[in-house]
Amino acid sequence: MSVEQNKAISRRIPVEVFEQGRLDVIDEICAPNIIEHMTPPPGVPQGRDGIKAIASALRTGFPDIKYEIDHQIGEGDFVASYVTVSGTHKGDIFGMAATGKHATWAEAHFVRVVDGKLTEHWGVSDQLGMLRQLGLAPTPQAVPAGV
Repeated sequence: MSVEQNKAISRRIPVEVFEQGRLDVIDEICAPNIIEHMTPPPGVPQGRDGIKAIASALRTGFPDIKYEIDHQIGEGDFVASYVTVSGTHKGDIFGMAATGKHATWAEAHFVRVVDGKLTEHWGVSDQLGMLRQLGLAPTPQAVPAGV
């Protein structure tokens, strides 16, 4: 498959699965033995079922969640995406009660696409920034000049 085809496939996860809630897309474009290189939240399985669980949890916690794909680069089987995520925390998620606050955070995702299927995923998410915006993590105090 071409790099452009791989990029289009990788865009389906944030847009169709996480934003639109189309969990069926996971079985369509993720290999049955997809390798997740991120540690899932406690109680969340690896593989396709884990992706479905995380997408469902995020959509429950942030029912208006939006993903903006800011940058995407592909080379061979690999696609790197930098995305901005935003939503209003209206539901419980991973043991955190809804705050009603809006948050915007950055994520970076790297996937390997083989024969039209996602076979591996690496990701980094600014969870601390999101939690601070929701009032669920402390914001550091400014350090006085000269200290």
